[in-house]
Amino acid sequence: MADQEASKEHPDEPAPAKPAGMDPSRRRLYIAAAIVVVLLVIAGGVVWWLIERNYESTDDAYIDAHVVLLSPQVAGRVLRVDVNDNARVEAGQLLVEIDPADTTTRLSQSHGQVAQGEAQIAQARVQIRVAEETYQQDLAAVAAASATATKAASDLKRYRGLAETMPAAVAPQQIDQALATAASFAAQRDQAARQAKAALAQVDAAKAQLAGMQAELDSTKAQFEQAHLDLGYTRIVAPVAGTIAQRSVAAGNYVQPGEQLLAIVPLDIWITAKFKETQLTYMRPGQKVDIVVDAYPGIAFYGHVDSIERGAGDAFALLPPENATGNYVKVVQRVPVKIIIDGPPDAGVLLGPGMSVDPTVHVR
Repeated sequence: MADQEASKEHPDEPAPAKPAGMDPSRRRLYIAAAIVVVLLVIAGGVVWWLIERNYESTDDAYIDAHVVLLSPQVAGRVLRVDVNDNARVEAGQLLVEIDPADTTTRLSQSHGQVAQGEAQIAQARVQIRVAEETYQQDLAAVAAASATATKAASDLKRYRGLAETMPAAVAPQQIDQALATAASFAAQRDQAARQAKAALAQVDAAKAQLAGMQAELDSTKAQFEQAHLDLGYTRIVAPVAGTIAQRSVAAGNYVQPGEQLLAIVPLDIWITAKFKETQLTYMRPGQKVDIVVDAYPGIAFYGHVDSIERGAGDAFALLPPENATGNYVKVVQRVPVKIIIDGPPDAGVLLGPGMSVDPTVHVR
């Protein structure tokens, strides 16, 4: 009523406009756009899942290698060091030389002791032959004395037989003489036997002495061989080709056996990637791997899975976990996977142990 009265009071003023609703066609357009966006998001998520399910990646990975640590095997003063830090070396190349003076002296002494021992053994063998010949002569003397004693005993027996059957045919003096002769020859036989036994003991003693000399010579030869080895140990050469690292030796240093002088990083390197155990379901040796090295983000590296360690890392720890006691909290374990880099790196690319990488394995 108030509006009607106001309109009557002001007939020339226009009536206020009513709010217009959204155009139905535009609303349908907005709804269609929203549906399309939702479908695109769903499709994108499906496509992303279908793609990502074919790959397994981790950032817990690094370049690994069997670093060779070199230590001297003999003590001495270093004469020279033929390599610098980070230098490339080949297998068999001389790295460090230790003063060989002491080792050369021991080698000469051992050589002289070996020669002396061999001369003594030769002399002992001659003594054995002499003792054996003496023993053979004594055996012959024993045989001759035995024969003579046997004949004398037979003669005594005959004289005694004649004395019993024909007493007048044998004088008592003849029997006494035969008895004395038999006793004398028997004593000579026993003396010869004792002398032969002594000669045999001399042979055994000479052989035992030879055995002792031979054992001493073997020990001396072992010392000579050790001195010869020690002389070779004064020259430390590279066992493998690689790059020098952690050099801590310089000319003039006195070094001891077991003291670390330097390390060699070999050319044979690989990647140790620690994947979660839940990522190993479809991972197999031989699968392709895309590699990104943190130091060279713009360079693509490729490799393949070489092997998967049989056991989680915690199982090989110094103090492995014991889940049979106390409270237990399940934690996803990580398993080391060895990845081989295919092809040598590009010129100017230096890959070494400990460098971080991000490997992605094609598991499907």
